Amino acid sequence: MADWSPATALIVGAGSGLSASLARAFHREGMTVALSARDTGKLDPLCEEIGAEAFPCDASDPQQVEVLFSNVDNGPGGPPDVVVYNPSARVRGPVTDLDPAAVKDAMMITAYGGFLVGQQAAKRMVNKGNGVILFTGASASVKGYPQSSSFAMGKFALRGLAQSMARELQPKGIHVAHINIDGGIRNKQRPERMPPSDRPDSMLDPDAIAQTYLHLVKQHRSAWTFELEVRPWLETF
Repeated sequence: MADWSPATALIVGAGSGLSASLARAFHREGMTVALSARDTGKLDPLCEEIGAEAFPCDASDPQQVEVLFSNVDNGPGGPPDVVVYNPSARVRGPVTDLDPAAVKDAMMITAYGGFLVGQQAAKRMVNKGNGVILFTGASASVKGYPQSSSFAMGKFALRGLAQSMARELQPKGIHVAHINIDGGIRNKQRPERMPPSDRPDSMLDPDAIAQTYLHLVKQHRSAWTFELEVRPWLETF
């Protein structure tokens, strides 16, 4: 973005995986990092590592999201220049057997929460004339898989939200992008599916994904990207 350098980043739905890699990447760029999760206790080590502050929030609750942004506004970095929405939920099983209430809850977290967070971010960024809003998608954002209807509905809706917001807000100086994470992310609980000596990097490296997000944050407005996919070199598509 021309003549603009982000000072504060807010990551909603923070944990120990991709969001932790994002937090570290933003911190290395000199940004003040704010983290949000339903359970903030799990974020204590990361907060201590990078000097971040964590705020409890259920992203599907309008009042809690409003309080979250108010708290970040009043924090050391001020209103967020970069906002990342990560939360998602799913209910697996045949569509004929799914509990409607559980599906509704999953939709509220994956899609409605994205709207609430995106709305609060947009209100602040439009007034400033700049900012970045990033929505974390998945393979299910563009492909509905068997026995994963609730996840597909939520991620399809989130992608539609991102596309609509990008068309509305880009002319106002706000960069909105949707990232399709098309593959499994490597972590301690989810190691490589193949021996590294045979075919290394068969899963997505969260630190590598974080660099892609950072690239979006730093893009010049003459060449903004709305949507991109990241997948390991062995992923079929």
